[in-house]
Amino acid sequence: MKNFEILPPPQRVVTGHDEAGQSVFLSAGPAPQFHGRQKERVRFFEIWNSARTPAPLAAGEPEEPNLRLPLRIPPDPNGSIIRILDIYPGHVQALAPRADGRHPGMHRTQTLDYGILIQGELHLILDNEAEVKLRAGDIAVQRGTDHAWENRSDQVARIAFVLLDGQFTGPLAAQLAGAQLMHETLSLRSEHDS
Repeated sequence: MKNFEILPPPQRVVTGHDEAGQSVFLSAGPAPQFHGRQKERVRFFEIWNSARTPAPLAAGEPEEPNLRLPLRIPPDPNGSIIRILDIYPGHVQALAPRADGRHPGMHRTQTLDYGILIQGELHLILDNEAEVKLRAGDIAVQRGTDHAWENRSDQVARIAFVLLDGQFTGPLAAQLAGAQLMHETLSLRSEHDS
């Protein structure tokens, strides 16, 4: 990630309750789980996840909810995830070409995703190379579609993603019965590798 500004990690503020049920801050600071992927020129900051819906809301957390290692893209069944990604210029060129000739970053999860672009600009690419350019403040509602992201600018793009576990329904479920979904984990590289 040389030659590009390294953005500071996002701050995560977690609230809870004290013994009397009053609102309190449980923690404030950088997200405790960070995955730098130098080869792909992407940095993942895992902010929070819930393993079910409705999410259990206790006074505090018995353990850090982000201890889901290794990094997995989709949430657990009936769960949700919020993460921040820093996507650097040139990240697509660092990906290995696909055997089917499609965009190397193309992937699909059976999730409903809200992508909120915080800084920079990104291109969201769908099947048949249809694409839309997003700028800071724009929001993509990703509904289980095959897609890829590209940063074609000369600045780092920071995007927040909220992923909700989903299920294909109706005729679409039959059409996508054999679709390749991203379930696998991602190999991790430490921050020292970046």
